[in-house]
Amino acid sequence: MLTSGLDAVTLERLVSAAVAAPSMHNSQPWRFRYRPETTTLEVRLVPQPGLRVTDPTGRGLHLSVGAAVFNLRLAIRQLGREPVVRLLPRSPEPDLLAAVRVAGPVRSAEESGPDLYRALWHRHSSRLPFSDTPIPGEVLGELAEAARAEGAVLELPGELEIHRLLAATAEAERRGTAEPGRRSESRRAVDRASDGPYGIPAEALGPQDAEGRLPVRDFGALDPAEHQPPVPFEARPRVAVFCTAQDEPADWLRAGQALEHVLLLATAHGLRASLVSQALEWPDLRWAMRDPRHGPGHVQMLVRLGYGPEGAPTPRAPAADVLERGPDTRT
Repeated sequence: MLTSGLDAVTLERLVSAAVAAPSMHNSQPWRFRYRPETTTLEVRLVPQPGLRVTDPTGRGLHLSVGAAVFNLRLAIRQLGREPVVRLLPRSPEPDLLAAVRVAGPVRSAEESGPDLYRALWHRHSSRLPFSDTPIPGEVLGELAEAARAEGAVLELPGELEIHRLLAATAEAERRGTAEPGRRSESRRAVDRASDGPYGIPAEALGPQDAEGRLPVRDFGALDPAEHQPPVPFEARPRVAVFCTAQDEPADWLRAGQALEHVLLLATAHGLRASLVSQALEWPDLRWAMRDPRHGPGHVQMLVRLGYGPEGAPTPRAPAADVLERGPDTRT
């Protein structure tokens, strides 16, 4: 055992839960450093040269790390311990985005509800068509409350607003496929999957929408050999919008935790989800996507929700590859 009370197997279990989080183009931009003297896992950002055009500010990567932090919190509570999170704990270390201390016994039991820890191991994006079965209002209300608990707002726009958001997404997709740098980065996300362990395998890519209602990201970068035949998607997509009041790195990390909380709760309710981020990668389109009727919030992510096929998962790096242990770690 470690002097901290955590053994190496437990550490790997915690990190395995963290890396099950979604990340931009499945880049998995994180490393974990264990500090046994404080029983703390540091979550560090690994720069991604392959996303310099698509994510120049690192906003998308911060969301990814925030999602991993939420999973780490869940896994610590599963041990019966209390996770104590500090975001951006040391300004001289810009790669250190969060420190999660494994504290004493949990102070309060979670309210009864879906098992999010179990959902953590089953959640993944589905880029396939969903059915037109409506999502119950009480489930949507639970999702909105989950985002609020993490310091974000989950807006559930009506049909006309969804049409406007998807039109902006379609414009972003047109721009992206016409710009060589962005096309190259999307293409690289698929190519990296063949080298392992990151990237998006071809079987996880969905077809294009035959009706053109839903702009699906072209990860194949206009390579016809990568495309499945277009098929009809749902007639009325349900899109949820994540917003924060401010737009600083800490807000991005909170939005990532809210995103993962909502995705896991949706999974526990039998919903599928895919992330719709193309328009958020263009400053002008991202600004235009906010709904001024709800205040000057900053849109952080769009998520398409619905009932449908599971889709194929994307690979994850083994915990041992992203975990740095302290000198006194023993199995």
